[in-house]
Amino acid sequence: MSETTKVQKTTEANSPYANLDKMKVHELLTAINAEDKTVPKAIKKAIPAIEKVVKRAVKQVKKGGRIFYIGAGTSGRLGIVDASECPPTFGVSPNMVIGIIAGGDTAIRTPVEHAEDDTKQGWLDLKKHQISPLDFVIGIAASGTTPYVVGAVNKCKEKGIYTACITCNADSELAKAVDLPIEVVVGPEFLTGSTRMKAGTAQKLVLNMISTALMIKLGRVKGNKMVDMKMTNAKLIERGTQMLMEEMGIDHASAHELLIKQGSVRKALVFKIT
Repeated sequence: MSETTKVQKTTEANSPYANLDKMKVHELLTAINAEDKTVPKAIKKAIPAIEKVVKRAVKQVKKGGRIFYIGAGTSGRLGIVDASECPPTFGVSPNMVIGIIAGGDTAIRTPVEHAEDDTKQGWLDLKKHQISPLDFVIGIAASGTTPYVVGAVNKCKEKGIYTACITCNADSELAKAVDLPIEVVVGPEFLTGSTRMKAGTAQKLVLNMISTALMIKLGRVKGNKMVDMKMTNAKLIERGTQMLMEEMGIDHASAHELLIKQGSVRKALVFKIT
């Protein structure tokens, strides 16, 4: 195998489907769905690597550290989504899991030109959070070559900060730079080079696995229930009420009153026990 072949980015390889513009809608949807089905299989191969990342994340958080996701474009947005869902879902501080995107908050909605090409800005963005060796940085880049992300993790390594990554190409620069690489090789995209598709789906699923497993191991789940979720709307209040009804064997009105008074399922359960 030549060196050129070895480092070829499969995420940029030509789609196995030709003439997309000639396909009927049903054909397009069926083909996209067929490609999407391959993503969980690729993730299954990476479970041992994901397990190592979760264990390190638990260890760092228990020491008082934080988890940082850092990425550009779709990868950065996915990290921000996962980080932003941790406080309402698990009742943790917004400072426990932090998402950073190249170009700053503006880039969440609008692409910032050349933001991902800056090799120094990623570290500067991390420094704004007073990052330290207690923390754990996870770089997210489908290509595995994004300068913003690679530069950030390289600097972290220099500073003794543990690093990991989620990428969708094998043997990438990013994977070689971190302590714990996660490589989910999903192959060419249905739409050539559109890594918001299979690669983005893979990254989203892996992020779900990391944050959910982390929170469970930190004691933020009881049984299979989100007992620390924040009651921010009627749907969640009703969900919490149902949890208390099941756990305590009380009626709806009593469960609802107790939940509102205590502010969370966990507090209500502890209050009832004591």
